[in-house]
Order: sequence, then C-alpha cells, then structure tokens
Amino acid sequence: MSADADYADAPRIPPIPPRPPHRPAAPPADEDPRTTVLRPVPADPTVPPPAAPATPSATPPAARQPLPAETAQAPAPPAPAAPPRPSASPTTPPPPRTEPPAAPPRPGRTPRSFRDTAAFHLANSAPLWDESSDRPASPPPPAAPPPPPAWPAPPARPTADEPAPRRPLADRLPGTRVVAAAAGLVLGVGLIVGAAAGSWLAEAPAKGAPTPESIFAKGQDAWRNTPVDTLFPRTVEGLAAGPGGADRTWTRIAVAPDTDCTARYEGPLAKELAPAGCARLLRATYVDATRTHVITVGAQTTRADRSGMMDLNARFSTNDLADHKALMPLPLAAKGTPAEDFGPAQRASWTVRILTDVPVVVYTVSGFADGREITDPQPADAAVQPGTATTAAESGLGHDAKGLADKISATFRTASGVPAQSTEVAS
Repeated sequence: MSADADYADAPRIPPIPPRPPHRPAAPPADEDPRTTVLRPVPADPTVPPPAAPATPSATPPAARQPLPAETAQAPAPPAPAAPPRPSASPTTPPPPRTEPPAAPPRPGRTPRSFRDTAAFHLANSAPLWDESSDRPASPPPPAAPPPPPAWPAPPARPTADEPAPRRPLADRLPGTRVVAAAAGLVLGVGLIVGAAAGSWLAEAPAKGAPTPESIFAKGQDAWRNTPVDTLFPRTVEGLAAGPGGADRTWTRIAVAPDTDCTARYEGPLAKELAPAGCARLLRATYVDATRTHVITVGAQTTRADRSGMMDLNARFSTNDLADHKALMPLPLAAKGTPAEDFGPAQRASWTVRILTDVPVVVYTVSGFADGREITDPQPADAAVQPGTATTAAESGLGHDAKGLADKISATFRTASGVPAQSTEVAS
C-alpha cells in the first residue's frame, strides 16, 4: 500500500495564500527633476491582475478512517492542532484603473541642478570620448638649445724654419694713442683756461676794482653811511701790538656824538687841521684788558680833495707837527667808566695820522685809568722804539696809542672801499 493511501484519511493543512499584489502609492510630486526622471513606469493596465486564492472553508474535510491493519501496526499519531482562524478575510485590492495616468511633461530644458548629477555626465560623456581621437596631437617638446660655440683654436705656432709675423707698432703698444689723446686734451683745456684767466685779470681793474677817485669820494660820506660799530668796533684785537710783541685787546667804553671840529674838542690841533676843512668829528674811548689803560680815538672827516690831503700830510711831516706836545689831542672822559678821570694831565702818549687815500685824519691819545698825572708825555712813534725808558714806553701806553690808531684807520679805509690788505681786521 502506498504512502498516499496511508495518509489519505489524515487531516490536511490548508496552504498559505500568497500576498495579494498591491499598487504602491504614487510618490509625492517633487520639484527636483531627478524625481521625474527616475520615477518607475506604471504597469500595463490591460493585463488582468492575478485571481485571488479561494477562501478556505470553515469546516475541514472528513478524516479518512484508518484501516484495521494500520491500527494494529502502529499507534495512531496525535491529531494536529487546527490553525488559527483568520480574524477577517484578506482585503481585496481595488480594481485597476481603466486609463493609465498621464506622464508629466518633459522639461524643455535640462535644469541647472540636473547638470551636476551623475546621470547628466554619463549621458553627455559619449561625445567627449568620441572627440578624443579627433584632437590634434600635443605639440612636440622644444628642441634643445644649440651648444655654445667652441673657442677658436689658437693660431698655430710657426715652426723653427718659418719666422713669426711681426705685428705693427700700434698694435703692440695700444696705449700710445690713448696717452697722446689725453695729453692733447689736457693741453687744450689748459690753453683755454689760461686765456680766460688772462682776459679776466686784464679786465678786472676796468670793471670791478674801484678807482682812487671813487674811493676818495666814498670816504667823504663814510662817517654818515657806515654804522658806528663798524667804524669804532666794540672790541679790537691787536696781535703783537703790545710791548715785546704781546697781544692787545681794547674794548670800547664810550662814544661821543658827532660834532664840529672846534678847539673845544680838539684843542690847538683843530687850528692846524683847519686848512683842510671839517665835515664831521667822531670820537670814542677804549680800555685795555687790564682796565688800567684808557685810549681816546678821534676821526675828523675833512672837506679837502686829494691834493688838499696831500698838502696837509706834507706840512705835518715837514714840520713834525704830529710830535708837538702843544698839538696833543684832548681825551674823552666819560662818566661812570674807567676813563672818567682821564683828563689833559693824564695824557702819556699820542699820535696823529693824515690819510691821503681817504679824506680822514685819525688821532689817538692814551693815559692811565687811575688818574695819575704824567709829566713827560711822549709821541707813540718814539715810545715804541726798543730801549726807550720813558713812562709811555715801559707801561705800553705808546703801543696802545699806535696800535689803536692803525686799527681805526683800517676800518675807515675799508668803509670807503679800499681793497682789504693782508693786515689784521678789527672784530
């Protein structure tokens, strides 16, 4: 007996029905173009859906009665438990739609966001691969630079039998022409500079140097056009102007107002200077560095011309009028200064200078600042002589009178336009 006959009467388990097919819900509309492109295509509505399985009956079929032999051979197996009854029948899917849904319109232009997707690049990569074979080949690498030219081979040395060619002297001594050209250039420049300097020196007196007449004319107004500090400097330095070549320094302590030339200010000297006339008289008093010597200096501007000043100088030199004690200038005693006691009795030395290049007469007179009287005054030219044993010579008052007269004469000459000499200049 077959196995099917043995289990013919056994209760059968109903088969599990398959899952009913169902249509997935339509995806929500999205603005992203990828949703439209990748949306699945719906199935063909003409194909009917599969039939639903039969619903099992509630009453199972009657069990087959076992045969006597089966009963005797083996014990009867226990009856299987009945499967649980479903609570409700499976849901029947809705009938399919008779018309397929209309597909969304294809965008006329590929959105910009789609261009960045893999699908866009895959769809447009074929032309790029096809054009790769049509592209021109890459340019060949640049050629290597040409090698540098080889050094020229040295000329072959002549053999012992063949004498070497002798180069010209200009080639053997290349500096000869250069030296000659430089020498010619220096010589030419020297000639040009010498000619220019000669012409300048020849024309200088006619153009720039003042004439004696212009100097004399300017000297007549020097007292008016020149500051007093220029004519009578505040400090005058006399290098080697003292006894034994000692330096002297004189400081101005008083300046008198400009006055007329009268005996009140000049004494008997005014009478001797009267033939030359008097334009103005200027006076000042100085003191030495030790403040023990005082010196009065006067400058009288005359009205004489050049010949008149020459006559005045000749008369004073011929008659030794500058050395007469009676013609000794008067001092300027300023109150409240070291010279306030400087009177006629304190005069120790003096000098008178008649200038011929400018219309000016310069004179000086010196004495002690403590007011002591001098009984043997001496002219400055005599007191400065070596070996003189007078009071004026030993004290240095003669050197003070002579040195300060030289300095003030130089300031008036400079103010009149006389070229500077190689002498000391008052400061």
